[in-house]
Amino acid sequence: MDQRTALHHTVTKPRDRTAQARHVLARMAFALAVGAMTVLTFSPFSILALVPVAYSALFVILRSVTVGQALVIGWAFGLGQFGFGISWISESFYVEADRFGALAIPAVLGLSAGLAFFPAIAAALFSGVLRHKAMGHILAGLLLATFWTLAEWLRGHVLTGFPWNLAGYALVDRAALRQPAAWVGSYGLSFLTLFIGTLPGAALMAAGRQKWSVTLTAFVCLASVWGAGTLRLQTQAPAPPGVDLRIVQGNVPQGEKWTPRNREATFAKYLDMSSRPGNVDVLLWPETAFPGFLDEDDAARARIADALPEGRVLLTGVPDRAPTEDDMLYFNTVQALDDTAQILTGYAKHHLVPFGEYVPLRGWIPIERLTQGMGDFTPGPGPRTLALPVAPLVAAAICYEIIFPGHVVDDLFRPDWIFNATNDAWFGTSIGPEQHLASARMRAVEEGLPIVRAANTGISAIIDATGEVLARLDTGETGFLDAGLPAARPPTPYGRFGDWTLLALIASSWAIALISAKAIRRLDPQRSTPHA
Repeated sequence: MDQRTALHHTVTKPRDRTAQARHVLARMAFALAVGAMTVLTFSPFSILALVPVAYSALFVILRSVTVGQALVIGWAFGLGQFGFGISWISESFYVEADRFGALAIPAVLGLSAGLAFFPAIAAALFSGVLRHKAMGHILAGLLLATFWTLAEWLRGHVLTGFPWNLAGYALVDRAALRQPAAWVGSYGLSFLTLFIGTLPGAALMAAGRQKWSVTLTAFVCLASVWGAGTLRLQTQAPAPPGVDLRIVQGNVPQGEKWTPRNREATFAKYLDMSSRPGNVDVLLWPETAFPGFLDEDDAARARIADALPEGRVLLTGVPDRAPTEDDMLYFNTVQALDDTAQILTGYAKHHLVPFGEYVPLRGWIPIERLTQGMGDFTPGPGPRTLALPVAPLVAAAICYEIIFPGHVVDDLFRPDWIFNATNDAWFGTSIGPEQHLASARMRAVEEGLPIVRAANTGISAIIDATGEVLARLDTGETGFLDAGLPAARPPTPYGRFGDWTLLALIASSWAIALISAKAIRRLDPQRSTPHA
């Protein structure tokens, strides 16, 4: 190497690296903004037009970067998506601002940064495969959708899981488009959403006849999803069971709920609204609506029994406890109480909220629970179907549990409806309660079961088996909602087979795409670049 060449290397190489770093940072900033844009595709905004904008932009960026660059770009996309999408979590820290307020922003940023590794992994895998295997635009879109769905599935299962704002939830407010979840679940709906959402970007990158084939693929896929959903909506639903419900929404602020001087007022408020005139077979109160241990309080049970018409039942969320030889176990439960003040049956929450209901690795992590009072809750054994004397079989899902696809119903004893007792008072008037409701609507579609939701401060709702909200009490409302129980539909494919239907969807999609690509190459052997 001569002196001029050596000088050139010593001077320009650092500049090249700086320019490359700036280029990557610019793409990360763009990915951060695009990821934040996806929040507008979810409830309560539900701007469907932003789905192809956001995911096509990510698709285009990732097609021209290295694996390492794809990893950080995918992470930035996820940071934008989660940083804004779960910002409502910060509200829970301000319920006891003197103890936890300073942790609100660091906690949201830390959780968002951790969750962002799932889209980062999907992006890196996508880039890694493309660097070793030439693919046309359609197959590349299918590849990104596959890895993205895998990452979402892992996010829903790793370290207890947190399947919040799955990509497919962008379709929750479109009746026909959300129905395919009955066959392939919410993860399958995410796969379809990602694939169709990347095709406009693929069409922009394509040239000649490829542009038309990509556009046609997008049209056919979207029409198929809409058509399948429309057919399900047009299927006649069974007659409703003729059960009258009353949901009571006390609207008690979280900061006041457990204050000793407010407990009697809270209890009296629920009793008053429960006793108002109307036809009631099953009375429904939210998660921990009764601020105490109901099975230990004879007087409280007697007052509830007096408010119940003869032969009727209350389903309410209550804490419970059971002594052991050397400890006391605490549970978050739903219990059924009849008009004779007897507790008939109950269910203990099995999917607990980390740091809200228990501290993982307690003794190793020096962090307090966000909730005062009792020790860590103990998880129940799992989904359970409850038998009531005045209503069809019911499953209970307490608060956070409703966000988990395929984990709210006992597979051995299918219920006829799901009672979701929740307390979203922790999250105030943020977007959190609307996003929580969207998860409940997707569980209704997946299982083909109506969901009845009782929330302390909202959103209480009656949801039919197609995910349609028939009636609701909004955040901040105090009152009760009288409505009939909607009918259950026959067991759905997803309800029967769970995420095996997702695997079948992905495998069949790849088979169709590869067979189509092979057929096109056979018809046009002169084509030098991959068509699909």
